[in-house]
Amino acid sequence: MDRMIIRGGSRIEGSVQVCGAKNAALPQIAAALLSAERLELGNVPEVSDIDTMLLLMRELGVAANRAPGHRLVLDAGGARNTQAPYDIVRKMRASILVLAPLLARFGSARVSQPGGCAIGARPIDLHLKALEALGAQVDMEAGYIHARTSGDGLRGGRIVLSSPSVGASETALMAAVLARGESEILNAGRDPEISDLAACLVAMGARIEGAGTHRMLVQGVQALHQARHDLITDRIEAGSYAIAAAITGGHLEILGAHLEHLGSVGAALESAGVQIWPTDRGLMVVRSGPLQAIDISTEPYPGFPTDLQAQFMALMTIARGASVIRETVFESRFMHVPELGRLGANISLQGSTALVRGVDGLRAAEVMATDLRASVCLVLAALAAEGETTVHRIYHLDRGYELLDRKLVQCGANIQRVAG
Repeated sequence: MDRMIIRGGSRIEGSVQVCGAKNAALPQIAAALLSAERLELGNVPEVSDIDTMLLLMRELGVAANRAPGHRLVLDAGGARNTQAPYDIVRKMRASILVLAPLLARFGSARVSQPGGCAIGARPIDLHLKALEALGAQVDMEAGYIHARTSGDGLRGGRIVLSSPSVGASETALMAAVLARGESEILNAGRDPEISDLAACLVAMGARIEGAGTHRMLVQGVQALHQARHDLITDRIEAGSYAIAAAITGGHLEILGAHLEHLGSVGAALESAGVQIWPTDRGLMVVRSGPLQAIDISTEPYPGFPTDLQAQFMALMTIARGASVIRETVFESRFMHVPELGRLGANISLQGSTALVRGVDGLRAAEVMATDLRASVCLVLAALAAEGETTVHRIYHLDRGYELLDRKLVQCGANIQRVAG
């Protein structure tokens, strides 16, 4: 199993290119199932979660091929199999996103209950209620979700989400575009990835209003057509590199990043003593003075994203004072805390709240990644630690970051990836 050996103490400086957003790519790949015509996606990152999704699409009869220049060509004209098997779906929770397009196009779908990172309960009930609001009948059978329509398919309806879930909003959107009549989606997520999915669907011929707001209106169409769409860049990757510059006292231009996509992250960094501003090519991040501890709470977009909580906690471990970090999205997303403790961090937990008391410096140790965002958190902490840190189980990193170690090395980090 591969590991990373990181010698801390080097500043992260220069520039780094951000890839397309993994969390935008996954639903758009699934959306290819809505049409019998070709969908070409640009700016698709080469990460293992995308490979898993493509494996699932091929299992469903979709021709899915990478093309030069981070492009992906999907042709679901031959899609026939409407069952998504356990062996693939268990690897990644985003596999649930094929349920709505299969149901909308074929009138029936059977998808295994999903897996993914072990960061706590991630219920799919909002996805299923959204489909039921459009007339679907949903049953659970031997670990599989079986959804089907009666008569002539899904019909427009009113979907009220009890929370602005990203995945459920995407499921509702993909189901509604082929439903008969008008659908209203209320309390929808406002995340850039949802808006990007809507832009992709509109390019395919869908009629959608209100993307990026809590209320989306969808006029169903009979069929979608061939399209090409370029993904937005990955705001979580951009935020991770911003924290890499901040934790090492460096200065870094993050190419392709958008400050408006980072929600409250930019404000949090500035409050902590980090300068961040837009440039012609992306974002500039600079820290020249001491870090100040601040409190954050993860919230739906545009609040502080749960996918950057672990990375920000690493930053707070060396800030002056004490920081309170509240995790309101996933109840088990503090598994990186014991590993940060091995590096000398002073963190105490009480339920969904972490109290981080800043220390003068971190010390190298052997640590183990437990999930995607925890793994990059440990890499960031290791960049600031004195000595040589070994991060084990870094296959988690490859799920969501393209060439993270190489990009950091180009910016001055001392990292060696060792095959094991």
